[in-house]
Amino acid sequence: MATVWRAITLGAEGFERPVALKRAHPALAVDPQFVAMFVEEARVNATLDHPNIVHIHDFGSDEHGHYLVMEWVEGLDLRRLVHAHALVEEQVAWPTAVAIVVEVLRGLHAAHTRETPDGDAAPIFHRDVTPQNVMLAVNGAVKITDFGLARATDRARVTNPGTVKGKLGYLAPELTLDHPPSALTDLFGVGIVLWETLAGERLFEGASDVEILQKVARASVPPIMAIRPDVPTALAEIVHTALARDPASRFPDVRSMGVALRRVLRDHLDEPPDMHAIANDVREARERLGLGTGRRSVSSLDVEQAKRVRAALFGASSDELDASGAIPLELSRKKQ
Repeated sequence: MATVWRAITLGAEGFERPVALKRAHPALAVDPQFVAMFVEEARVNATLDHPNIVHIHDFGSDEHGHYLVMEWVEGLDLRRLVHAHALVEEQVAWPTAVAIVVEVLRGLHAAHTRETPDGDAAPIFHRDVTPQNVMLAVNGAVKITDFGLARATDRARVTNPGTVKGKLGYLAPELTLDHPPSALTDLFGVGIVLWETLAGERLFEGASDVEILQKVARASVPPIMAIRPDVPTALAEIVHTALARDPASRFPDVRSMGVALRRVLRDHLDEPPDMHAIANDVREARERLGLGTGRRSVSSLDVEQAKRVRAALFGASSDELDASGAIPLELSRKKQ
């Protein structure tokens, strides 16, 4: 629904910072409902400040529509990590998979326990927890992104009644019956992500959308230990508890699931994986996928070329730009 570009913020005295620039596809940018969701994504993310959630730096609009300026995560998403292991006929080590999901749960806990400035509960439910939305940085950081389908409970519902929103293979069973999203629907999504990361394959697949929805509604989950016999029994129990069809049979919240996963790591390992271990796995995966090490410096950028591009974008002349190629604030406001 949108394109994300890698961009560079230029400032005074040679300041540079890579950012992600997200812009809606032109065909969708004229759809009022889609625009409302895009604006809601910006509003929702702006209220979340947590190391396991991708930050929003700015939000605006121009003649081409709305755009988001977000934190750039140099690395890859969890789906690509699993794919990189499959290329060499491997599966992600279960301790690494657990360590990644523990960080995902921390980010979701922050969203689920969000409060208004007045201290009132105003939870945010992601509604689209998938491997593609789990970003893994080359330094080992784990961040959740794309709150585009999130529903903040202090706002009116964006989704029309009877409409299923989200990727079909990652829905909770109750969402197929038009039940409202909740912390437990996100938890079910985390269960799918953990199952797929361990198994190295999709959980709910089908020849058609209807077939996928039927499988999701039944929540028939193959035993993870039949695919990964090396997985501890306690971990398998956690996976299947998260994937219980009845929400009441799942963990009461994402924090409880995180506590259970950390206990498995402590009970089975002398030294649980840390950010350094995740970083090594990410860098090896990037090499297998031909993505490089992720350490490209932005200091070699051609500032003169950047000035010309920025001048063209803002309709400014080169002498209106400062020495670094940055647009003066007054000119930026005038041009926008």
